[in-house]
Amino acid sequence: MVYLHVQQSGIKYSQFIKNEARRLGFLFCGISKAGFLEEEAPRLEAWLKAGMQGEMSYMQNHFDKRLDPRLLVDGAKSVISLALNYYTDEVQADPLSPKISKYAYGTDYHFVIKSKLKELMAAISENIGEVNGRAFVDSAPVLDKAWAKRAGLGWIGKNTNLISKKAGSFFFLAELIVDLELEYDIKPAADHCGTCTSCIDACPTQAIAAPYVVDGSRCISYLTIELKNEIPGEFRGKMDNWMFGCDVCQDVCPWNKFSVLHQEPAFNPHPDLPHLNAKDWEEVTEEIFKKVFQHSAVKRTRFSGLKRNIDFLKKQV
Repeated sequence: MVYLHVQQSGIKYSQFIKNEARRLGFLFCGISKAGFLEEEAPRLEAWLKAGMQGEMSYMQNHFDKRLDPRLLVDGAKSVISLALNYYTDEVQADPLSPKISKYAYGTDYHFVIKSKLKELMAAISENIGEVNGRAFVDSAPVLDKAWAKRAGLGWIGKNTNLISKKAGSFFFLAELIVDLELEYDIKPAADHCGTCTSCIDACPTQAIAAPYVVDGSRCISYLTIELKNEIPGEFRGKMDNWMFGCDVCQDVCPWNKFSVLHQEPAFNPHPDLPHLNAKDWEEVTEEIFKKVFQHSAVKRTRFSGLKRNIDFLKKQV
């Protein structure tokens, strides 16, 4: 009888959490049982041994914690995976302008999602009771895509992005790891990449080393954001005019024809951003950088980093 009561409570609590996630604007919400990620362990180890993390030395830290959320939250029982849509059809007006990835158009997603997660956690505590947990948004040793896959939010594609049949892949992932027993989504999505190699064929720097394996040290997003040294000369003429991030492997993915426009005002770009032309970017000042990217994820690369990227693109011509 006790087990039945716990099971019924888990179903009720899970439904409440999913309803609240929807109310807060999340695209998807799925729940997994916290435990060791057995399949991912050898893949992560091989990826690190091959040096595909480049200068991202932090990827080598906390190896055990990346594979087991119970080491991050005492008594963790459940991983609540969430997806927040950021897809937009807004484009930079000048086709010759250096390009910025869609995800960085508006307010830094870390702030937007953290705020929503805090609200969701507060709702859980208020309506369910005292729950111990932590919120994670792409800045801690959590394998977001592995947990989202387990929770049925989508499959990990050949470009290593999480892909949904319903909404493509233009969404952010986040988690709440809690010490609450819940009802678990036990049907991971099937892989629907099939024989398609669009992302592999289109990658300007051949960063997709093999299906389902991305060499991070060759990825344009890494080269324009994570890399702190000079961009290696071998990538001259291969950057496809990206100055921050890259959307190529997502833009060509057939599943992204199902992407829907986001409904999050915070993700709308600064009014000036779409209208800056190629010459404006060549002559960009720190003052303009601070004005346009005051709340944007582009601040991660700093003005000096963005200038480095723009100057490197100029040398390609």
